[in-house]
Amino acid sequence: MARLQRTKPLLRRDEMRLPLNQRKAAPHQFVLDAIAMLSPATRPMFGCLAVYVEDKIVLILRDKGDQIGDDGVWLATTKEHHQSLRREFPNMRSIGVLGSEVTGWQVLPSDAADFEEAALRACELIVSRDPRIGKVPKARRRSRGAKNPPKSP
Repeated sequence: MARLQRTKPLLRRDEMRLPLNQRKAAPHQFVLDAIAMLSPATRPMFGCLAVYVEDKIVLILRDKGDQIGDDGVWLATTKEHHQSLRREFPNMRSIGVLGSEVTGWQVLPSDAADFEEAALRACELIVSRDPRIGKVPKARRRSRGAKNPPKSP
């Protein structure tokens, strides 16, 4: 029987190299830099990057290119704050991909002439803890596969 020969030498365990997962660069990185003193946490969400400060979601950073009008900085707010925020951000509007219904989310579109200025102003409001930006997310529902916690006797 023919014997197979190795063309490459075996690597020792300490020489093995695993491919690194390259993370995509954060969209609108300057926004994260502007609020860095708050130690924001980020999580992928819907192909975008959600930004949390403590227990609140404050922003979503989007740069997908499919619906360019919705690319930019999404502000987590509530309907009652839209009017006062619109005075500070004239180009702020509702997000198209969320449907025609007005939601708490508003976008500072990246194709607006004042995008970077508006995004940095939003960061100033977040740093100063402006109550109009940020909301505590609702508790997540458990998945169907999750086990129920033990019952008390």
